[in-house]
Amino acid sequence: MTDNPTRFHRQPGHTARTGILRPWLVLATGTLVGGLLGGAYGTVKAPTYTATSYVVAVPTKNSDSTSALGFAQAYGRAATQLAVLGDAQSSAGVPVRTLRRNVRTATSPDAPMIAVSATSPRPGLASGMANAVTRALTRHANKTKGSTHVELVQFSPAVRPTEPTSASPVVTGLVGTSAGGLLGGLALLVRPKRTERDDDDTARPASVPGPATAADVHGQL
Repeated sequence: MTDNPTRFHRQPGHTARTGILRPWLVLATGTLVGGLLGGAYGTVKAPTYTATSYVVAVPTKNSDSTSALGFAQAYGRAATQLAVLGDAQSSAGVPVRTLRRNVRTATSPDAPMIAVSATSPRPGLASGMANAVTRALTRHANKTKGSTHVELVQFSPAVRPTEPTSASPVVTGLVGTSAGGLLGGLALLVRPKRTERDDDDTARPASVPGPATAADVHGQL
């Protein structure tokens, strides 16, 4: 029997183009989806406002600036405790759990100053909470100034914010775009890699035997 195989070859150009386009397609898809989700989140989420008030620790006659600095650090930690927040809730008009969730304090290692910041979707409520906590903290601290020799004085009250401090849709969209591109790149890194055996099996052409002639069939019979 005469072998006359007919071979069907894969088109190498098509396979190469597909292998090149797939990674770029994953990256482009991840980047696009991340940007859309980030922009949508920034658009749907309500803006938040932050107001900050400042108090300063002042030493009395029997104290010095070093003691005032140390007490400022202690009062900064005490500002978000239940005793102070419980005293501030009535003037702030919100429960203690709201103050605990939305009020933060910050102190400086170089200056005896305490910053009390409050965040809220309503600008007026943000400034009201910051000022209420500041007043409550000042009252609590000055009750013991006879023994601590340090008193708290309001340095700057919180004013009603005019611009939100939350990220805009443009910023959240850029963050989503970066995150989507990063996830797409990670997906490419962790995908299964083709082995040499798979490449050999793919590159090997398939053989189909040719039709036998009449003489070959007669000889076999």
